[in-house]
Amino acid sequence: MIDRIQLLRNVGQFDNVSPQQQFTPLTLIYGENGRGKTTVAEILRSLATNDPALVTERRRLGSPHPPHVVISHAAGSAIFQNGAWNRHLPDITIFDDAFVSANVCSGIEIQAAHRQGLHELILGAQGVALSADLQIHVQRIEGHNTALRELADAIPAAARGPYKVDPFCALPPDEAIDVKIQEAERRLAAARASDAIRQRSGFQEFGLPDFDLDAIDQILERGLPGLEADAAARVRAHIAKLGQGGESWVADGMPRIERASQGQDGEICPFCAQDIAGSDIIAHYRAYFSQAYDDLKAVIRQTGIGVRDTHGGDIPPAFERNIRTAAQTHEFWKDFTELPEIEIDTAAIAREWSAARDAVLGQLREKAAVPLDQMRLTPETRQAVQSYRARIAEVATLSASVLGANARLDIVKEQAQADDLAALTSDLAKLNAQKLRFDPAVAQCCDAYLAEKEAKGATELLRTQARTALDQYREQIFPAYEAAINDFLRRFGASFRLGEVQSVNMRSGSSASYCVVINQQNVNLTAEAGPSFRNTLSAGDRNTLALAFFFASLEQDPNLANKIVVIDDPMTSLDEHRTLRTREEILAMGRRVQQVIVLSHSKAFLCHLWEQADRNAAVALRINRAAIGSEIAGWDVRNDSISEYDKRHELVRGYLRAADPNQERAVATALRPILEAFMRIAYPEYFPPGTLLGPFIRTCEQRVGGANEILSAADITELNRLKDYANRFHHDSNPAWQVAAINDSELTDFVERTLLFASRR
Repeated sequence: MIDRIQLLRNVGQFDNVSPQQQFTPLTLIYGENGRGKTTVAEILRSLATNDPALVTERRRLGSPHPPHVVISHAAGSAIFQNGAWNRHLPDITIFDDAFVSANVCSGIEIQAAHRQGLHELILGAQGVALSADLQIHVQRIEGHNTALRELADAIPAAARGPYKVDPFCALPPDEAIDVKIQEAERRLAAARASDAIRQRSGFQEFGLPDFDLDAIDQILERGLPGLEADAAARVRAHIAKLGQGGESWVADGMPRIERASQGQDGEICPFCAQDIAGSDIIAHYRAYFSQAYDDLKAVIRQTGIGVRDTHGGDIPPAFERNIRTAAQTHEFWKDFTELPEIEIDTAAIAREWSAARDAVLGQLREKAAVPLDQMRLTPETRQAVQSYRARIAEVATLSASVLGANARLDIVKEQAQADDLAALTSDLAKLNAQKLRFDPAVAQCCDAYLAEKEAKGATELLRTQARTALDQYREQIFPAYEAAINDFLRRFGASFRLGEVQSVNMRSGSSASYCVVINQQNVNLTAEAGPSFRNTLSAGDRNTLALAFFFASLEQDPNLANKIVVIDDPMTSLDEHRTLRTREEILAMGRRVQQVIVLSHSKAFLCHLWEQADRNAAVALRINRAAIGSEIAGWDVRNDSISEYDKRHELVRGYLRAADPNQERAVATALRPILEAFMRIAYPEYFPPGTLLGPFIRTCEQRVGGANEILSAADITELNRLKDYANRFHHDSNPAWQVAAINDSELTDFVERTLLFASRR
């Protein structure tokens, strides 16, 4: 709390003033216009904002010395000397014309600065800090933008080619850039050779046949399931004695025996002509070498033929031709697009293919020699096939790879048919620019640009975070502030409200936007024509709105209990009922803050505040004219606050207590005004201002005994008598009123009767 103003020297109207009066929680300061109220308010604002210019610019005219101010505070003396404060008190908040001009309007106009000021007012200290943090980042981004423009100009335009600065600097390094440039040049060549390209086909599929080892194993394992085991064993044993090829030899002989048995000679051996009818071995031979045996031999033979046809004859040469065709296709297209290399060892493939084929056919031939012997593919044969199968996979991969390149060939054909030399030229220019991007001299410029851009990005991230924090705070504070404003407007008896109070982001900073709501109609702050702020709100309305802004900002302040509130002439242009509400709100706010200091040129306003205030916590001062400038002294509020009515009552009551011949005529003159003032209070609907007692009494006489009676007949009679006596001492009813004789006893009687009559209701 501010304890007192110890010194005001060389500032405004104050030459060298050292007031002794202590400030209290409610301090009232009266001063006529031009005496120094605004100077005191500006000194306190300077102390709150630590802005020395507010004091130095009010240096006393003609003074050779700079301002010197000392203000005693609970935290210690605040001294302004040599153009600076030794401390400042940020908890001081001030309502005055400067507040209105900064946050509401200048005259009848609302400008961008007013909206920005109101925005900060709504946000309060916490919100202003968030907004200031945001503005710092916004300003830094502006600095980044300036630096980026300068760094962009330093990058040679010739090096950038078709690129703008950002895409050019963002180009990635490419170790294969020379290859790509060469490819782009080939594409240009392809566009020029479009006829040949359109007529040329792409890659065809090629591959190697496989062996069905499972099927071959099944053939090798087959025998004659229906042949008895003993018969088969005896036949095999006998055939084994015959040596190599014995089974085939016997198998060829069996048909001869069968034909001979059908002739006249009976069953004789076709080799030795002996009778074999009783030979057991012949019966076994017949079972062994049956139709199933022939079928088995046929299957073995057909399998061998299948292997030979699939892996022999024209098949290997055809594979060689496919590879050569693919190589030729590759040779043509490689000048126009990137292709997989055709690197394959056809000689090795032929060797491994032949080895696998010969191994499989060899085992089938063995099986054909002894069809009934159960066999399996040997490990050697399987290994040969597995080696060959690795070649199959290699060839399949290569085939798939070149077939996959056909899509690129189609693109080349499409490009060649389009014959868009301009596009190809542009592509080549882009590649050349990409190469130049990493030229040492150009790269240095780009690196500087990218570093600045990265710094800008970091600042933008901080700006985004600051804006998010501010927006979240706004979402809470603006609706609450709108409600608070409208609540104060209601308390002040305003005929309008505010709507759509919201924050608006602009390049120059954030500002507040709102509209005035009158008769449920929104009135904009500015308009080219029609209703707007300037032509719908009176001066009193604008001041009421400013007060509502001020009180609402205090209402939202979390540090409200520690605030020192300074109010300078709050009742300017206010109607009487709003003046009353203003006093009530000031007193209510005084109970919630640390201290309230009210400065005004209106004695009546301050007197009413004094009457309603707690006298133990209030002090009244006044700024008087002194021999040189102004001074601050104590103020006897009671002497200025007592009304003429009160003075008359005090005069006549004093006369009753002790007669004073010097006051007789003044007492007699006071009787009629006392009666008239009483009638205006007791019967306001019948005795409005300007009404005389005579006409009022006649009205009362007309209504005696009726439902609308005003005074009884006895009261009318008494009032008539009092009036007649009092009129003797008034110029409008007695031209000789100044010399009318006065009798003390008579006067005392009429004084008593007048006071009695004026106290009956």
